[in-house]
Amino acid sequence: MTATVMKGKPLADRIRAEVAEEVRQLGHIGLVTVLVGDDPASDVYIRLKHKAAVEAGFDATDLRLPAETSEDDLLAKLAELNADDDVDAILVQLPLPPQIDEARVIRALTPYKDVDGFHPLNAGELYLGRPAIVPATPIGVLALLAEHEIQLDGARAVVIGRSAIVGKPVMHLLQQANATVTLCHSHTRDLAQHTLEADVLVAAVGVAALVAPDMVKERAVVVDVGMNRTEAGLVGDVDAGAMEVAAYMTPVPGGVGPMTIACLLQNAVRCARYRRGDLAYPG
Repeated sequence: MTATVMKGKPLADRIRAEVAEEVRQLGHIGLVTVLVGDDPASDVYIRLKHKAAVEAGFDATDLRLPAETSEDDLLAKLAELNADDDVDAILVQLPLPPQIDEARVIRALTPYKDVDGFHPLNAGELYLGRPAIVPATPIGVLALLAEHEIQLDGARAVVIGRSAIVGKPVMHLLQQANATVTLCHSHTRDLAQHTLEADVLVAAVGVAALVAPDMVKERAVVVDVGMNRTEAGLVGDVDAGAMEVAAYMTPVPGGVGPMTIACLLQNAVRCARYRRGDLAYPG
């Protein structure tokens, strides 16, 4: 039996429509995206995010800075945006040029304007079980699981990848949903031993077809966050043959990808509500 395909676009479209209605009700949400340099992949990501924001009714500003921008100059620009009452949410596209300390830049953002949820205060609140602004891709993963009514309470979950952007936040969200979570990574011995125990498997490591079909538990739920460019096109971290083993599985492309932008827009609305006092920022 072939797995039920967990497509992201239908849910993402619904979320984007809900966001557009919230923006209409609030009247103004200012979102600034900041790109330093001309990295081609970053340019594509920023254009997609900016287009989605404009379509949802945000007052979106696409700020471009030259690759030679100094760390001090970038920090000064962020200080201006932090102080600007017309700006509700700020996104600094990563990676940054080598002369700039990314961690310092992230720390410089006002936490409740940090639409990506990367600021240490936002990461800490998630760790403590009081999520404020959470990275968009992990929110999208949990939203897809909820949409398909996947039972997480008591489930055995395995996450492959320990990045601060996906792996660790997904781990915390799954734990807070009462799943029992194992976090695997590049130094994990006998990866298949862990993945074969997973009722829910989230792969977010960026290695094409790292997880073979025989590494997936029969009737498991598989969320493939990987987006790897190969000669055959875009492929995930899980071999597509796992569709014949799993009960549910996200496609690549078309699974988690559309959810990331939709949930980023949700985060921007949340930033605006924190600034207006509609929500109490836990930090």
